[in-house]
Amino acid sequence: VKKIFYSSSACMYPEHNQLDPTNPNCEESSAYPANPDSEYGWEKLFSERLFLAFNRNYKLDVRVARFHNIFGPQGTWQGGKEKAPAALCRKAAQSQGELEVWGDGQQTRSFLYIDECVEMILRLMRQDQFLGPVNIGSEEMVTINQLAEMAIQASNKKAVIRNIDGDDFIQKYGFKCPMGVRGRNSNNKIYKHHMGWEPTQPLYDGIIKTYEWISKQLDK
Repeated sequence: VKKIFYSSSACMYPEHNQLDPTNPNCEESSAYPANPDSEYGWEKLFSERLFLAFNRNYKLDVRVARFHNIFGPQGTWQGGKEKAPAALCRKAAQSQGELEVWGDGQQTRSFLYIDECVEMILRLMRQDQFLGPVNIGSEEMVTINQLAEMAIQASNKKAVIRNIDGDDFIQKYGFKCPMGVRGRNSNNKIYKHHMGWEPTQPLYDGIIKTYEWISKQLDK
């Protein structure tokens, strides 16, 4: 094996840095003191350390990047494991005048279209000066309600957003609404410094492409 890419996740960032939806801190240097909000985040953080330890001790040529919500056609779009863009595109395509959003819709996130994710990975892998960890994501932060509005716009339908959480959510689904952290956004300063490149595609362009693909799957 000549070179290894390890895909970590923004879920490894400390929960206390992601409580403010308007100003989350996901700079690479903020990873410690460690305090991920889930076991998944701890697994990613530990694996980063494992790969970098093999680099130090055995000269394993590794690159480590932290993904921030990658989406696009060909991704999971139903069944409960899909990410927010795919779920909202599916709901918009099936909408009969209302689009249900889990939570209050004020949670903030950034989403990176798959083509730009691939480009960022390739640029990281093709250089030999920087191992990471480094963020791979978009800096275009939106609320989940804004993301839902984009999905509705892509569908060319008229639909209103209905937020559901708290007791209403428990009564309907039988479990607590999975909100996640209040705010998360990629900080690309280090990537731009080392690679001299950054993603430029607007989120809405990717939503249109994703909606069109999911709509075709529903028609099959």
